[in-house]
Amino acid sequence: QVYPVESGGGLAQAGGSLRLTCTVPRRTASNNAMAWFRQAPGNERDFVANINWRGGATNYADSVKGRFTISRDNAGNALYLQMNSLKVEDTAVYYCAVARGPLAGTGKDQYQYWGQGTQVTVSS
Repeated sequence: QVYPVESGGGLAQAGGSLRLTCTVPRRTASNNAMAWFRQAPGNERDFVANINWRGGATNYADSVKGRFTISRDNAGNALYLQMNSLKVEDTAVYYCAVARGPLAGTGKDQYQYWGQGTQVTVSS
């Protein structure tokens, strides 16, 4: 297996929390930055957050800053997204992505492996 696998999506109420998990083989991501993107119906796939290969530097979209936290477990090659204070507009399919190198920006073309996505639905 080379591609990431996401889990943890589901239904939450506005103001609630969800935690997404992405698992990926160690050989695929141990030296690579990783990220979460999301895509709502009819929209482009947008950057949410990323983290460098050491886990020491993170970057967030303005729309989620202060509410979402990205982290990674290099020992197990897992990536997480803790989502708090959820809003209806956070509803989307969330994708885990592995970058081409140890550092990466917000552009989709900088990521080489993508998961199938997990649905997050936030109700009012």
